[in-house]
Amino acid sequence: MAQLHLIKQSQGILIPATPETSDFLQSKCKLGSVLEADYKLVRNPAFHRRYFALLNLGFEYWEPTGGAISSNERRLITGYAKYLAAYGGSESALLDAAGQYLDRIAEKRSGYISICKSFDAYRAWVIVEAGHYDAIQLPDGTLKKHPRSISFASMDECEFQELYKSSLDVLWRWILSRSFNSRQEAENAANQLLSFAGDADETLMVSPSRMHNAAGRRIGSGDIVSGA
Repeated sequence: MAQLHLIKQSQGILIPATPETSDFLQSKCKLGSVLEADYKLVRNPAFHRRYFALLNLGFEYWEPTGGAISSNERRLITGYAKYLAAYGGSESALLDAAGQYLDRIAEKRSGYISICKSFDAYRAWVIVEAGHYDAIQLPDGTLKKHPRSISFASMDECEFQELYKSSLDVLWRWILSRSFNSRQEAENAANQLLSFAGDADETLMVSPSRMHNAAGRRIGSGDIVSGA
């Protein structure tokens, strides 16, 4: 079953809190369908929105350049050049040759590679660089870093806060330090992208059954509920 995240608005109306929920409700649920769910408290939705505001800020300021040669490829080639230099070659000459080789490969690739910005790919990169990934071995023996899910069901509040801090470090190092004087200034800019409606609202998690809990706690306006 799908995990749904909803926000309660005035007059008891529930609206999708994530694009995935919106897609599910539009494509899988017919008009008039009834969904049953139980809910429990999970992490703060305002902090979740704050994280995506930070991602959006980094994405807005990032302009892809080059891209035909990955950082891993560049490190491998330059590392090999230094390895050869350790056995008696001229390091500067070998590094220069390595740079020329990489430039030739990049020029060839640029003929059939179209560079574009993808938010999904960018978000996955940030999460992996922040250290929240699983290493998966592919059939050819290579290892692929797969970003872990950041859904409400998959990550608790403490882990999500660590992800936020690590992601801020990544974005500051690679993108935001070029445009802002400090990390706090960058965070303030990200916060301006938000409308913090209902900062005190509680986050709720919903799973299939009924819209109540054992304590009888009612869903308040602005609360996020999610259900599988």
